[in-house]
Parts: sequence; C-alpha cells; structure tokens
Amino acid sequence: MAGTPVDLQDRRAHRAAGTRRLDADAFRRVAGLFTTGVTVVTAMRGEAVRGMTASAFTSVSLDPLLVLVCLRSDSEMRRLVDAADHFAVSVLSSRQAGTARWFADPARPRGRAQLERVPWRPGPVTGAPLLLGSLGWLECAVDQRVEAGDHQVVVGRVLDLGRGATGDPLACFDGTITTALPLRAAATDRGRGVAGRGVTDTVA
Repeated sequence: MAGTPVDLQDRRAHRAAGTRRLDADAFRRVAGLFTTGVTVVTAMRGEAVRGMTASAFTSVSLDPLLVLVCLRSDSEMRRLVDAADHFAVSVLSSRQAGTARWFADPARPRGRAQLERVPWRPGPVTGAPLLLGSLGWLECAVDQRVEAGDHQVVVGRVLDLGRGATGDPLACFDGTITTALPLRAAATDRGRGVAGRGVTDTVA
C-alpha cells in the first residue's frame, strides 16, 4: 500500500536523521521531552555530605526491592556514594521547586552548608539527609555499580522507605522544572505501583 504523505515525511525525516552527526545537545533536546519526576539524591559519610537534584531515578525490582540512580562519573556525588556505599532519595513535591533548583546549582556551598536552606532530617538507617516536605523517601545500600558512558548507574537495595507530605509532584520537561502537572487527583489507586516506571535524564 502506498504511504500517506505523513508516512513519506516520516521516512524522509528518518533518512535525514541517519545522515547527520548526532551530538549531546540534540540528545538532550529529544530525551528531555520525556516528562519525569524530580528527586534529590543525598549521601553522607562522616562530615562529608552532598545533595544532587536528579530525574535519573527509577524503580528496578520488587523482589528484592531495588532502585537505580545515574550519577555523572566525574562528580563529587559519585565519589561520595562510592565512599559511603549508601544513598537516599527524596521525591519532591510541587512546593519544592526552589529546593530542586538549589541542589542543581553548581555554585551552592560544599558540605553541610548546602543543607542550611532546606529542612531535613537524617535517615534512620543510613543517616543520609531526607528532605522534609517531600512526597516520599527511600534509603538504599549500594548493590551494583555499572559504568555507562560518562555516567555510573548505581543500583540501590532499599533499606527503608516512607511516604511524606501529600500533594502534586514536581516535574521536569524539556530541561525545565515545572509544577504544571496536577496529577494527584488522577492517582485514584495509590496502592498500585509499577516497577520500572522511571526517568531518563539528570538535571544536575
């Protein structure tokens, strides 16, 4: 069957894409169209502490309970998680856009000073900071590390978790943190989770 004009346009676009050189900026522009939630990943070891805004977080397995985060290989966050062998994840609400931007700011202070702007408490198992006002949180022990290009994929075994504040989620779309996603009312059955539903891009 002959293709429709739309079909032919799609084929020409795919052929054109195959002949051009793909780069990181083009990849970000396309991958960023996948809307994600926003988290802050934290770790602590002695006096060393760090938080990082990330949307590269996803659930992996229900048995055992596993999640993953993606950390830039040359980042302080990756080095601290390697040293601590654990991390925590706070799932941000729509009221925490400022918190997300703060932990994505490369000019934020190092160490404990970066926590002075946000209310937090130490996780009961790992001591890693959990951000108050978040929709939920998880504490994890590092289970596996996989080098993948310029990032390290860190699989965490969940040690503890909990739900926090009620509200709408914070979201990231096209590189922009947004609160324009009123999803809470649509979540009529919060008892049903989907392992593997996750996100693909970091914002810091």
